[in-house]
Amino acid sequence: MRSRAMWVTEWPTLVLLATTYIVWGLATTWLAGLWLPLGIVVAAVAIAQFSSLQHEVLHGHPFANQHLNEALVFPGLTVWVPYVRFRDTHLAHHHDPILTDPYDDPESNFLDPAVWATLSRPMRTLCRLNNILLGRMVLGPVLGTISFVRQDWRLYRAGDTTIRDAWLLHGVGLALVLVWLLGVGSMPIWAYLLAAYLGYALLKIRTFLEHQAHEKPRARSAIVEDCGPLALLFLNINLHAVHHQHPQIPWYRLPAAYAEGRERYLKSNEGYVYASYAQIFRRYFLRAKDPVPHPLYRPR
Repeated sequence: MRSRAMWVTEWPTLVLLATTYIVWGLATTWLAGLWLPLGIVVAAVAIAQFSSLQHEVLHGHPFANQHLNEALVFPGLTVWVPYVRFRDTHLAHHHDPILTDPYDDPESNFLDPAVWATLSRPMRTLCRLNNILLGRMVLGPVLGTISFVRQDWRLYRAGDTTIRDAWLLHGVGLALVLVWLLGVGSMPIWAYLLAAYLGYALLKIRTFLEHQAHEKPRARSAIVEDCGPLALLFLNINLHAVHHQHPQIPWYRLPAAYAEGRERYLKSNEGYVYASYAQIFRRYFLRAKDPVPHPLYRPR
């Protein structure tokens, strides 16, 4: 009965997932054959949307059965990060007391000041470029992937066999995409890799400032009061403080939850709020919001 109830109450997620697969399929076949740049752009948007749906799945949607949920997003459309590793690191990230910690938070963009002090000048320049919105979109996907793979390699070398299993499973998911592209698609492999990179770049808009360094964990998550196309692309996770307080709420109910408790959420996160992504682009497209070394980090 519970699975039936979940089917009824979470149909928006199912419809959006089906639509995303259809758009992705059209982008890699018909649109790519019609005009390859158009196919690449539309595929990139579909890939970013798919990643947002994977995020929804790892939080237990749309069904009560998590195995069924994960089967829905098994194909490796996003290319760069295995779903299982995304799931595990993201759920670890949801422990609010560690948010932004350079070591404990798997999604932190801050560095330990002691590590920063040892970096060469070219590396510091690269990190600073990655700390402006334009740089995060252009450089962030490759820098983030390198960092992620290096960390997984260290864990694997230390004996964590779950890392190997996650990457092997991801390989099967990638094989499904490859079979589609070679057997049905009109998009060259290089073009699909570019689309996946662009999709990752779109997601970097969301993650750019969704957390800040702050003494209070409850004040570390942002609110971006955007209700436009990017909010849909990110499945309303721009209301990030709400999501961190209530990760079980499905994406399509987040705006109502925020509207009902706006003053409470803004008091809780101490006014860490932006009106829209347009405001964020105006402020930070060519300017850093935060320093690279964590300004409040205390070595243990």
